[in-house]
Amino acid sequence: MALGRGGMSLVVMLAVVASSCQTEDKRPLPHYTSNGRGVAPTNVAENKSNQYFIEFRSRYALTYGHTYVVFGRADKNGNMINPEVAGLAPASPDAAQYVIGHFIPVPATTGATDGDLEEQYRSASWRVMLSDSEYNDTVAYIRKLQATSHLWEATVFNCNAFVADIAKHMGYKAPGIWLRPQQFITSLREMNTG
Repeated sequence: MALGRGGMSLVVMLAVVASSCQTEDKRPLPHYTSNGRGVAPTNVAENKSNQYFIEFRSRYALTYGHTYVVFGRADKNGNMINPEVAGLAPASPDAAQYVIGHFIPVPATTGATDGDLEEQYRSASWRVMLSDSEYNDTVAYIRKLQATSHLWEATVFNCNAFVADIAKHMGYKAPGIWLRPQQFITSLREMNTG
């Protein structure tokens, strides 16, 4: 039986979704920090002068995980002060919407989701310390992206794609959006801190 054009597209899409779920996450990866140029801060003065940050993160979940950013100010010890979270996920807690979103777009939310700031669920992260102007520019872009991102679809505009847009706006290279979240964040860091 011959597959029509639409049937072949469905088969390809299902293959992409299935292949992205084939690997397993590793144990939690270490936390990495760098400055806005992608290199580790070299002295205490640089750490204190760059107290704004964005942290590209992934966390474990019942499925293949979630990718998002945490941003705000850090104290002199690196602890977050009133952090904000931005990411893209199905708006409904109903698992059916998540499944449907693998085939057609579903309504999305762009804020925090359950478990984003809980340390035991973090699977990988890369914190970038930012100057005031870098931070303000990045936050303005995040707000714009949140205001215009109304749909989630697993193969076209997923949580990785949302975070990739933020990274690209900041001048970073981003990996493909079909990686598992932990792999995506690790690759993002490695591509930009070389």
